Amino acid sequence: MQEKMIVLRKAKISDLAEVKELYEQSVSLHNPWVYAPKDYEAYLQQEHRYFICLSENAKIVGTFNISGIVRGYFQSAYLGYEVFNPYQGKGYMSKGILLLLKEAFEVLNLHRLEANIQPENFPSIRLVSNAGFVKEGVSRNYLKIGGLEWKDHERWAIVNSSWSAPKN
Repeated sequence: MQEKMIVLRKAKISDLAEVKELYEQSVSLHNPWVYAPKDYEAYLQQEHRYFICLSENAKIVGTFNISGIVRGYFQSAYLGYEVFNPYQGKGYMSKGILLLLKEAFEVLNLHRLEANIQPENFPSIRLVSNAGFVKEGVSRNYLKIGGLEWKDHERWAIVNSSWSAPKN
């Protein structure tokens, strides 16, 4: 069986119908960890919203978002992500996170990327752990998931060991 190839690309407004459908068919997979965006246009216009797509037909299989970038002496950001049904468990996100880390560390020149994950979300923890993230601790009542309930999160991070200050 031939291995399916994936690509990482920026989100576009023209992705709206496909993404909305993907979230609708992924409710049972995502809840209670994440919920669909309330405003899909704003979601698609996020500066560092990326999609993992199958290279053979450009179908979106998952998404990553780098947010809260702080420059200066910090050079860090947060990572969020979701895989869509029926693409979970096929290794796409494992390959995709490596492409995302290349983007974060080589293109955006970040020093550190942090992912905050609910402790019971074992597939998500496995994804970041296998990508080289290290558990740093637990943040109590860290995030109000879906606007419904405050949830504790494990704090996982990875540091860019080859980071260097931008040349002026």
